[in-house]
Amino acid sequence: MSTAKHSHNALDAGLYIVATPLGHARDITLRALDVLAGADLILCEDTRISAKLLTLHNIQTPSTAYHEHNGQKMRPKILARLAEGQRIALISDAGTPLISDPGMKLVRDARAADCHVVAIPGASAPIAALSIAGLPSDRFTFAGFLPPKQAARRAALEGLKATRGGTLILFEAARRLTDLLADIEAVYGASEVCVARELTKKFEEVQRGTAGALRAHYEAAKPRGEITVLIAPPEMKTPDAADIDAMLRDAMETLSRRDAVQAVADMSGQSRRAIYARALALNDPDMNMPNMDDTDTPQKATQKQEAKNAPSDETPSDS
Repeated sequence: MSTAKHSHNALDAGLYIVATPLGHARDITLRALDVLAGADLILCEDTRISAKLLTLHNIQTPSTAYHEHNGQKMRPKILARLAEGQRIALISDAGTPLISDPGMKLVRDARAADCHVVAIPGASAPIAALSIAGLPSDRFTFAGFLPPKQAARRAALEGLKATRGGTLILFEAARRLTDLLADIEAVYGASEVCVARELTKKFEEVQRGTAGALRAHYEAAKPRGEITVLIAPPEMKTPDAADIDAMLRDAMETLSRRDAVQAVADMSGQSRRAIYARALALNDPDMNMPNMDDTDTPQKATQKQEAKNAPSDETPSDS
């Protein structure tokens, strides 16, 4: 049992959304311990699971269950206590509440009732998995659990394929992992996949490879525990001249030439000078096109000089 002393500074009235460890009991913040010790009531997804953590850290605050099955009945009672000025903490079995866990309707109703709602941040499985997966982390989409039936699951993956940004992060039950990997292979082909299992726990495992290779691995070694699956984004195709021209035409329908050039340069990753030259060429189809006449007209000579003097990547200007 922990002998740590928690701060007894009075908490303001309100609903506190408190992150708890994914598995390692010491992965909890000092502020979370202070809030749990100072609250009037702790709402637990499962009081039996949370009791272990609360006992370890000598938290003696009363607790009660709040989950998807009793939420409709419990919310009016919780809101009444908040209206009386009580301090109530919401925790899930592991990680940050509301991330594929109960609580969204309670937070929504609390805000609608003008109650104070406070985030006490900490562990989160999607972020923890992303930090160690070695996949692109600048953009990601978290989609939680997909439907358990194959047809609905594949439809969800197809929809996410068209709309996701960056790495795709999913949760899955151990018993359905190989089925999910089969569907990922069918929809995403040879994309790189990472399976992060039992994060922060004794038997933590992180495997990377194609969906097919990982499916074979887990068919031979049946997985157990909490699982996060990450799918790398597709490699971006480098746009060719025709792509750039199409993007410029679309952009210049609503933007000035300078703004269109900047927007296309940002989207394509190419230099502003090169994009500016393409923009000028669109005004004269013979300029800088394959097999063009080597003899310059005065107009073409002027346009080429404009392209030569186009804004560099460091000093954008208008024309």
